[in-house]
Amino acid sequence: ALVLMVIIAILLFVVRGGRGAKGADGRERKTGLLNYLFPKEIYTHKSARVDVSLWVFERLLRPFWAVSLLGTVGAFSERTAIGAMQGIFGATPALESNYAWMVVFSLAMFLAYDFGFFWIHYTVHKVPFFWAMHKIHHSAEVLTPLTRTREHFLSGPLWGTASSLTIGLVTGVFAWLFDGGITSATIFNVAMFSVLFGFNGMFRHYHVGFHYPVWLSKWLQSPAMHHVHHSYLKKHWDMNNAAFTSIWDRMAGTLYIPEPDEWTPWGIGPKTQAQYRGFWQNTTGPFRDWYKMATRGKSPKVMDYGDFEKAGTSIGSQEPR
Repeated sequence: ALVLMVIIAILLFVVRGGRGAKGADGRERKTGLLNYLFPKEIYTHKSARVDVSLWVFERLLRPFWAVSLLGTVGAFSERTAIGAMQGIFGATPALESNYAWMVVFSLAMFLAYDFGFFWIHYTVHKVPFFWAMHKIHHSAEVLTPLTRTREHFLSGPLWGTASSLTIGLVTGVFAWLFDGGITSATIFNVAMFSVLFGFNGMFRHYHVGFHYPVWLSKWLQSPAMHHVHHSYLKKHWDMNNAAFTSIWDRMAGTLYIPEPDEWTPWGIGPKTQAQYRGFWQNTTGPFRDWYKMATRGKSPKVMDYGDFEKAGTSIGSQEPR
């Protein structure tokens, strides 16, 4: 996935004549190939170093909750789906699995996952208690492929629960259709989704703006649309919450298709950014916010970033690294 991302970035560099990559301030600028792919100002930024620390910490903890969730929530939702199908339609039709059904299974899994991702993502943005955790992801002042895993360690089980639930439900429906004979289709899906999730997650958090045509962006979210999601400008708040499609955001009124090379200053805004720069600041951040909520009634939902639309003003230009 990483190699594919770099290859596409090189093609964009050639086609656009060195345009399309953004600096630490979220502004597009023309540059040479090496700086286009791996700009020093981004990969030496403190935010990028914190990405690495949070990634390592999350990877150490992931085996403990991932296995348990797949074995409990995933299995429970699958059994529930099978029971529901049997109760509504009766015995399984015991269909024979083939490539056509694999595609249908994959499409259903794709849409179900995207739907679940949208709603949990929308929720963590709108509910102050959950925003206190998700804010750690948005505290990234620059975007790198590792930013996709920049999450508070308590966020992993939340996302994992949503994924296990939606995947389990779809798997249960198809297990009923094929009388449990979906092993080959499941293996096919795991392989396909591993590549798709990896590539999509990395490019969404890469500083190179990869735009789709407007007509396609109304159906699928381009990596550049996620640049908007990470912007602290008011017009970009809480936009583009789905993982792959634009369907759910369009229905919820949260779809934002950016102009080519639109300015997207990243982070949570100068008002509180200084409180979320280091590893320990981000690790303890939710607990500080929850304490303020419990004792002072203060909401951690940062909705007053201010007006930073004026040229030359951004986190990248104002704050130290």
